[in-house]
Amino acid sequence: MYITGPMVHLVDLETIYLQKLGAACVGAYNAYAMCTDLPNVAFLAMDARHNAGTEMADLMAYAASVGSDAARKRANAKGFIGNATNATAHYFGNDEGMGTMPHALIGYAGSTVRAAEMYVETYPDSPITVLVDYFGQEIEDSLAVCRRFHDKAMAGDVSVRLDTHGGRFVEGLDPQISYAVLERHVPDAIRRYRNETELRFLTGTGVSAAAIYYLREELDSGGYENVKIVASSGFGPQKCKVMADVKAPIDVIGTGSFLPEKWSETYATADIVTYDGRPSVKIGREFLIRQS
Repeated sequence: MYITGPMVHLVDLETIYLQKLGAACVGAYNAYAMCTDLPNVAFLAMDARHNAGTEMADLMAYAASVGSDAARKRANAKGFIGNATNATAHYFGNDEGMGTMPHALIGYAGSTVRAAEMYVETYPDSPITVLVDYFGQEIEDSLAVCRRFHDKAMAGDVSVRLDTHGGRFVEGLDPQISYAVLERHVPDAIRRYRNETELRFLTGTGVSAAAIYYLREELDSGGYENVKIVASSGFGPQKCKVMADVKAPIDVIGTGSFLPEKWSETYATADIVTYDGRPSVKIGREFLIRQS
């Protein structure tokens, strides 16, 4: 980016420019890449709790919206449809934040179905997104909620959210079964993986591609084809790319992982490259001079 102005102001503001640009540019690029890789998936920015205060939260929400808008223009992507807080909802064209029920509600209710009932009692006219990993019964609890709210499920007003942590497999899966699930849907996927991280995203613990396909199978077998799947837990650029490669049946991704993974990635620098129309940079930085 080129900025033109009196040297006294440019020098004085250099640090402030760099503070605002570095992290936001990386976040915007990551958001753009994720949305472009998965153009048919909607994203929710759930990064607020990872930010170091409200100023950073504002900056990163803005970054996600910029990356998302670019993906919409260039790839016709759905992009980020909202975020977790009211304070930055305006960046996504909303008045309020969006999200799902918290794990604490399920713990308080004592069962996933009861938590869903409490939610519907409070918001009877709203669609419902239910976390299904609290008790480690992702499949059983998903189907139980669908049976309890059959009409809503058939109308497409029920979503189930997979947020299984990386310490265990989704209910009903193990390595062998996970391989078999992918073999049914994307038989070449395992043959294409390039490293251990990609293999974990495909068939490992937590919210893997196999877990998402398996949940989709079980919902469809129960007659709940209209129930949507929300996936979260570590969905950064690399994981999204793997999910795109295997066409994982995800409807919405909740993510804060567009934030820079390494803070050193955000380091930015500035050089004055022209003085009164005369190009001049220190030796070795000539590439910064704009070619006419």
